[in-house]
Amino acid sequence: MNGDMERRIDEADLPVKTKEDLKKSLIGKDVSEEQFTWILEMVFAEYRKTRIEPCEAVGVIAAQSIGEPGTQMTMRTFHYAGVAEINVTLGLPRLIEIMDARREPSTPTMAVYLLEDWAFNRDRAREVSWQIEAAPLHEFGDITIDMENMQVLVQLNKQVCDRRKISVEEIIETAPRKIRERRHFRDFESEGDAKKALITFLPKNRESYQNLFQLAEHVRIVIVQGIDDIERVVVRKEEGEYILYTEGSTLKDVFQVEGVDTARTRSNNISEIADVLGIEAGRNAIIQEALSTLNEQGIGVDVRHIMLVADMMCMEGEVKQIGRHGIAGEKESVLSRAAFEVTVNHLLDAAIANEVDELNGVTENVIVGQPIQLGTGDVKLIARPVNL
Repeated sequence: MNGDMERRIDEADLPVKTKEDLKKSLIGKDVSEEQFTWILEMVFAEYRKTRIEPCEAVGVIAAQSIGEPGTQMTMRTFHYAGVAEINVTLGLPRLIEIMDARREPSTPTMAVYLLEDWAFNRDRAREVSWQIEAAPLHEFGDITIDMENMQVLVQLNKQVCDRRKISVEEIIETAPRKIRERRHFRDFESEGDAKKALITFLPKNRESYQNLFQLAEHVRIVIVQGIDDIERVVVRKEEGEYILYTEGSTLKDVFQVEGVDTARTRSNNISEIADVLGIEAGRNAIIQEALSTLNEQGIGVDVRHIMLVADMMCMEGEVKQIGRHGIAGEKESVLSRAAFEVTVNHLLDAAIANEVDELNGVTENVIVGQPIQLGTGDVKLIARPVNL
């Protein structure tokens, strides 16, 4: 046994939770106290082996570890997993989206997990999907344009309303309000008759057919049930439970729907996760999304490289991109910023602001032709004078 293995580990140094978790995993197995201590020693030995050396250039290693396999990624944008499935951006375009910290991904999507009472019942899962999927007014009845009386009539189908668990009164109240608020169209008046299940829309300008047809289009597509930005919901059964996959992402609104498991529900919109759940959740989302994108292409990258990138992107309390408007463009070093893009502007601005470059990083030391302060370059030899 090597020195690492021979050294006995003081159990007081071990976090209580780690020790308890290890013991739980070994319940029912014939493991003696001596074997348990040996397992702990193995864990510690592995941990010590995986630690990096002091002055290791972790940034450069992380960059090449992600960048080199990235050259082998495909450029395909969409992944079709069946006719009724949701389109998702994958491959290199998705990795670029993550590193650029885009406010809105090109194909926003959510995986909505349900609480126990809903997750194993298809009908109840479907009911939750109706509360999430945006349903326009034309799905709930017939819309006719009465050109003689210059009005738009909506005859609601009570059977459809009952099946989708929404009352006629609710639609009568929601439709005109949503047209004004969400569609920003106010040149109309409306009347509702719950008994007849009828809504009448009247344009303010009774002389204009254009106004009438414009009103009819707003009435047809106004969202009366569900969340406006969720265009489609697909219910899929995975490992015995029903999961909802959405086209569109609005975490805040989905969290308010009854039956949604907020602890497991996730989105591919990193900025939205950081806004709703905080910067730590945003950091975890960057790691998860980057790893799954690389793994989907069959590329294995150590998670610690991605963790380093995620830490850099989130260290100031907001998700910043790697490029010119984020980390690279905000470096303290003048020469490092100038080497990245628009050299003259950076140098001029730095000269006007009387900035000083301390030459602490890699790029600036390479530019001026002196050893970088990492690895062997960090060690300085000082000769002690000899008294003759």
